Formats: sequence, C-alpha cells, structure tokens
Amino acid sequence: MEAITFTQVGKSYGSVRAVDTLDLTIGAGQTVALLGPNGAGKSTSISMLLGQALPDSGNVTVFGSAPAEAVAKGQVGAMLQDGALPEGLTVREIVDFVRQLYPEPLSLDEALRIADLTDLAKRRADRLSGGQSQRVRFALAIAGAPQLLVLDEPTAAMDVESRRAFWVSMRAYAATGRTILFATHYLEEADENADRIIVIAEGRAGPCRASRPRADWRRCRPG
Repeated sequence: MEAITFTQVGKSYGSVRAVDTLDLTIGAGQTVALLGPNGAGKSTSISMLLGQALPDSGNVTVFGSAPAEAVAKGQVGAMLQDGALPEGLTVREIVDFVRQLYPEPLSLDEALRIADLTDLAKRRADRLSGGQSQRVRFALAIAGAPQLLVLDEPTAAMDVESRRAFWVSMRAYAATGRTILFATHYLEEADENADRIIVIAEGRAGPCRASRPRADWRRCRPG
C-alpha cells in the first residue's frame, strides 16, 4: 500500500509558485528524506500532506484517504519546526495528556523510552534545553502510535550530540515498521538515516540526476 501520493500537485502564494506539478509516491514502511535548500517547497508540501493547506491543483492522499481524514484517524504524527511546550508541566504530564487524545496510543513508558526521555520525565518543560525540548516534541509526534511520522527540519536547532541522539530515537521508531518522511537541508542526515532520498527544488521533486547527491547536492535538480 502507498503511504503518500502527490499527483500533479501545485500550490501558489500570490505570485510565488511554492510547489509546481509535484508527483511523489512513498510506499508504506519506508524512511524517506526530502532534501533541499530553504525555500525549495519542502514545508509547503508537508503542510498539504498534513491537511493544513489545500493544493490549488492536483491531489494528495495518505493511506488512500484525504490528509485531513488520515490525521483525524490518528494515522499521522508530525514534528514541525515550531510549537511551544506548556510551561509548569512535567515531560511525563505533557506526553501523557497528548497520548490520551488518540484511540490506540503508545504506552506512556514506551513513548518516553523511544524519545530517550525516561530520565527527564519529572522535569518541567520550562527547564529543558533546546535539544531536550525537541525530544519532547518527538515524543508528542509518536504518542498516538501513528503509521506515518512527518518531521520538518527536526534537528535544525540541535547541537551535534543532541542531533545524534535524536536520530537514534527516530530509527528505533522506524524499526517498528512505520513510514517516516523527514525534510532536511543536511545532506549527512539524509544519507545516513533514509532508505531513499528525494531532492526537491523549485517546487518539484524526484531523484537527483547525479549518481550520488554527495558530489554536490546543491546542484541537483529532480530528474
């Protein structure tokens, strides 16, 4: 079964063409990196995938349904670039509250374990470092046990150690058979953590024409 399908999808904001006739198919169980510079169309594509924005043309489906329907069913979890954590609550309280919103969530202990938060469970959210806060956002994204996990530049604000710990957690979740789509402009992250790399540039996506993006991925255009 296909987890994600974009068919001739277009999206504009005024005179700016953010996504241009995007065709993309991702099979269930894959870990896929969406690689491209800022402004390439990654975040707009993710917004449409999550039902936060509607395409001007074309069609987007998630597990065969409209994105908003898949989100409502709890099939999709997302970790976006922004979003503040509630102050005054502990990590355990925040994660437990969110997981109870879903029909078949992970257990609290499992969500904390996968996100490497067990030792921080009793710490208040306003006393976390930037990297620790990102791990809490990751725990919230997986709390409902979604079949599709979407990550938009998840390590942009992390230091090297926090980034390394995060990807260990992400791979542990992917190993349970879930589908992962993450957007990044870090080549190393894409190369080391994805089964498949899709280059997105000027609102179009596809495999890089070069045999290896590592040669100079910024020159890559979807081929």
